[in-house]
Parts: sequence; C-alpha cells; structure tokens
Amino acid sequence: MKYIEFGQSKSKVSNVVLGLMRIPELGNGEKVASLVNVALDNGINMLDIADCYTKGKAESLLGDAFAYDKSLRNKVFLQSKCGIVKDPFYYFDFSKQHILDAVDASLKRLKTDHLDSLLLHRPDALMDPEEICEAFCTLRSSGKVREFGVSNFSPSQMKLLQSELDVPLCADQVQMSICHTVMIDAGFNVNMDNDASVMHDGGVLEHCRMHDMAIQAWSVMQHGFFKGVFIGDPHYLKLNAALDKIAQKYGVSATAVAIAWVLRYPGKMQAVIGTTKEKRVADSAKASEIKLSREEWYELYLAAGNDLP
Repeated sequence: MKYIEFGQSKSKVSNVVLGLMRIPELGNGEKVASLVNVALDNGINMLDIADCYTKGKAESLLGDAFAYDKSLRNKVFLQSKCGIVKDPFYYFDFSKQHILDAVDASLKRLKTDHLDSLLLHRPDALMDPEEICEAFCTLRSSGKVREFGVSNFSPSQMKLLQSELDVPLCADQVQMSICHTVMIDAGFNVNMDNDASVMHDGGVLEHCRMHDMAIQAWSVMQHGFFKGVFIGDPHYLKLNAALDKIAQKYGVSATAVAIAWVLRYPGKMQAVIGTTKEKRVADSAKASEIKLSREEWYELYLAAGNDLP
C-alpha cells in the first residue's frame, strides 16, 4: 500500500480510502468492524463517511464498530463531511452554527472525541468564508477536528474560502473514474470547437496539484452520476476487454486496474472505494501497488469511449 502525507499534520494515509456510505447494508457494528479490519489488514488506514449518509445511520454504525472493537479508532484516520441538509428538504448549509452542531452530532454518533479530517460537502452558494473560518478555528482549538477540506468545489470556490482561512485546505473530493473523465477531457481539447473542450470544473486537478491538496476521487467504479458499475456492463465491452487484458498482466482483478487508472494521475491522488464486501476491499487495495504505463493509461481512456484531438 502506498501512502501520502495528508494536510498540515503530514499524517501518512493510504491512497486507497474505504468509503462507508453503504455500511447500513451490513446491519451491525460487529460486521462493520470486520470490514474495517480487513481494510487495515490490506494497508487501508483511512475511512470516509458523511453525516448525511442514511441520515446519520452510517456514522452510528461506525460508532458501534468502534465500541465493539475499542482498538479500532486509534488505528484509522477518520474523515467525515457536513453541509448537506435533507430535512425538511434537500439543501446546503455552511453557516457557523450548522457546522459546529453537525460536528458535535457526528462525534456523538461516531463515539469519538475528534475527526482527523472534515470536508464541506458540496458548495453552499450562500457561504461566508469568514463565518466558516470562525467555525474551523473553534473546532481546531477545541481539538474536535484536525484537518479541513472540501468536496466537489471548483478552484475559484476554494480560493474564495481559502482567502479567510488561516490553515490550508487539505483535500477536494470529486467524482472521477475511467468513465467520468470531464476534468481530464477539457485539458486535451484546449481551443477545440467540440463539447469536450468545455471546462466544467475550472481546473480542479491542476489547482489541487499546485496547492499540495489531496484529490479524493469518488465513484471510481461508476459511470455517470450513480448510473451503475462499468465492470461487466455490456455498454462498455471494449473497456472491459482492455481491463481484463491488463489485469491478467498484473495478476489482479479488473477492479484493481480501474482504480489504478485513477491513482496514475500524478497529483496527490486517493481513490475512495464504496464496497461492503471484504473480498472486494482486498482486491481494491492491490490497485495501490500498480503503476500503469502511459500506454496502458491511454489505452483505457480511449477504450472507455473517449477521443483525443
């Protein structure tokens, strides 16, 4: 397993991250603890969760896992997210009070006294950077949160927020996979008169590289916005053939190759995996040790249906 230095603390965290959005499927803390221990056995020491996942149930189950195996919390780097509100309807809230209340609620559900990292979960158009800074300062001084980052932010949004913060943002968590390459497509098609030339994100990948921020890719096995896994999908026959060929070469699964494709980007990359299957966790962890050649990386990019100018 390869590790990156994360945030100001320079904590050594795995470049494959176990995402826990779906752990309510497991039903109890004992099974969640087993899943996390399998991740640790395979070198994955970072967990990602959010307060809005199943309205807090995912965090509560992880807290049950920490209670079941009391050694577990100190073995992992724990990241949660806040800012998405689902009741009485879906909206975003980065007010100081909401951030403080959300963290307190997360800590209670998680049965821990601190988060190693907190991400603001999708941009709030009404955000006040000064107010967010006050919330972050309160959380940091109290020891409740050690690192701060964002999710699904553009470079200009990060710059706006950073203008008032006295600590650098540690990460931006964004959607990226072989079948969701919009952040890469525009770079290939600069000054071209085609749809791929449109830069939707404002240069997130480049911004994060220039500011030493971790790029946390989510939905690394999905195509579209939660439209399904592309492995084995008959709409991606060419891609699956290429994945299988490369997987055979490295002696790993096609899943590991697909994750390795994300990790091959030369930033401070992390891939968030969302499986609740222990075997798939072990298979996915092997992606960390694979460095695809340029030829292999571009072969997969093209096999997914992308074009180069």
